[in-house]
Amino acid sequence: MSVEANTVPSRYAARLLEQASAAGCDAEALLAEVGLSSSDLQSKDVIPSLKYGELYQLVMRKTHDEWFGMFSAGKVPLGAFRIMCLTLLQCSTLRQVIIRAGEFAEICRGMNTRYYLEENALEAAITLRPVNHISEAEFQQKLDEAKPVHLLTAVLTWHRFAEWLVASDLPIKHVLVTYDNTHTEESLVYTEVKSILFEQPYNGIVYDTACLDLPVVQNEENLLNFLRTAPYHLVTEDPAHIRFADKVRNILKKDVSASMPSSDEVASQLHMSTTTLRRKLQNDNTSYQRLKDECRMEAAFHLLNCADLSNNEIAQKLGFDEPSAFFRSFKKWTGQTPGEYRAR
Repeated sequence: MSVEANTVPSRYAARLLEQASAAGCDAEALLAEVGLSSSDLQSKDVIPSLKYGELYQLVMRKTHDEWFGMFSAGKVPLGAFRIMCLTLLQCSTLRQVIIRAGEFAEICRGMNTRYYLEENALEAAITLRPVNHISEAEFQQKLDEAKPVHLLTAVLTWHRFAEWLVASDLPIKHVLVTYDNTHTEESLVYTEVKSILFEQPYNGIVYDTACLDLPVVQNEENLLNFLRTAPYHLVTEDPAHIRFADKVRNILKKDVSASMPSSDEVASQLHMSTTTLRRKLQNDNTSYQRLKDECRMEAAFHLLNCADLSNNEIAQKLGFDEPSAFFRSFKKWTGQTPGEYRAR
């Protein structure tokens, strides 16, 4: 018995596979490894978001590029994002985060672009610039070769990551892009942007300067939950069209341990009765228990890829009283034991 997952449009996977094929990957083999086929993409409008997440992470591993699908002007080695996050968690404000992220890019192999901060009394612009060892001419060539959707995705992925760090909405004043407005290819992220300024000198994003003083509130414990789906959820989530079930799921995935909130607690956070919560979830063809299982399964996929964690430690982090209970649940979710999943 599998858990019914939230979904993303099948075209997301089709686009990802096109990019992966261009990078030398076997698209059919990638699909088979996550339990999908090309006919699934052709015959279905949506696929489970967990399958898309598995596919995205698989492509990153096969291409050895953790920034796959986002503009970095190079290949970013696996593990770089985690190390960068650990570094940025030590910052006190968003301003310091931007500066330190730029410093990290200067020493990270493959990350040939960095975030650069310019601010005045009213506005702060965070723009993509070349690292010091890349010439302006080389960087411009990379920009010319990049797809507009990858440039925009890189900018807005940063925006969503910044919002996570400060646990607060960051109102966007403008998004800056170097390309012209004749590029109308569909983006996963256009819907949340109210103002895009085309043919600008740089690609970036503009906030009110006051946003830079927001404190970093996340910690290393929260980071583990965040990393289990990064970065694909930063690319695909669309806050303008989020379902009720997704809102509940976003609450649950903040803590997948034994202290995961009950349905009563979630209903209270959403200012409604438990009966209303259940009815709304039923309207989205799911349930509280199903979402709870899905969040734990999603976390399990990430944790099982952490070689320094034993299966028993993972069971504990997921809130299971006994490792055997975790093994039984994982077998029910996936048809495999945790050991078989790790071996695959």
